Amino acid sequence: MSSLPTPATQAGQDGLDALLAQPGTALIGLDFDGTLAPIVADPELARAHPRALSALAALAPKVAAVAVITGRPAEVAVRNGGFADVPGLEHLVVLGHYGAERWDARSGKVTAPEPHPGVGAVRAELPALLEGTGTWVEDKGRAVAVHTRRAPDPQAAFDALREPLTDLAARHGLIVEPGRMVLELRPPGMDKGVAVTEFAREIGAGSVLYAGDDLGDLPAYSAVDTLRTTGTPGLLVCSGSDEVTELRERADVVVDGPEGVVELLAALADRIG
Repeated sequence: MSSLPTPATQAGQDGLDALLAQPGTALIGLDFDGTLAPIVADPELARAHPRALSALAALAPKVAAVAVITGRPAEVAVRNGGFADVPGLEHLVVLGHYGAERWDARSGKVTAPEPHPGVGAVRAELPALLEGTGTWVEDKGRAVAVHTRRAPDPQAAFDALREPLTDLAARHGLIVEPGRMVLELRPPGMDKGVAVTEFAREIGAGSVLYAGDDLGDLPAYSAVDTLRTTGTPGLLVCSGSDEVTELRERADVVVDGPEGVVELLAALADRIG
């Protein structure tokens, strides 16, 4: 049986204690890339950790809800995670595009609003702006992401493109979400913090665990902090990365990437019994 880590903060310990005391009211919120799936150069090749599904299937029936909250389209996260038709995950929810899309395992369907018109506009302008940079564009349908990890100097390309991409996004009513060697242009108004808050309210969560690894997870961390102040205990988990220190500094628990996240989920399932 795996042992549970000791949170570095009292708020985190309170969150863990509440989760263990009343698991049936707990929300487990998880990022996908870098948290359930190792980061890879080509996002299309990202797959959930080999033991992620078994750990999730062991834990999910014992808690109120498990939600995968990702910037990816919901159906892509479902496919790359292998989440469909898994015994034990009948009530899994995937909140894609930072919560703008929702996939429910019970129906197997995705619900979403109409795409923002600015996404098509920036998609058309990006090739000229990115010519010769060595970057790669991931078309997410409701957003576009410019990856610099394949460029000759990934950090230099990231730094050089941040301002022009921010200007391009602003001209079309979008925002730029920076991440680990990626700049995503997407509609405003929805982030992982909003997704966590709204879903926790929907299910009446008595406690919340959120695990993430990137800058896009900071709003979710802030949402959990806010929930704590209003009486809902929470535990913040960082899927450790040397590329993003902001989460590590704010987390209650730091684990060793997706391997550590899977071990934590398995340990929770064992402890709850």
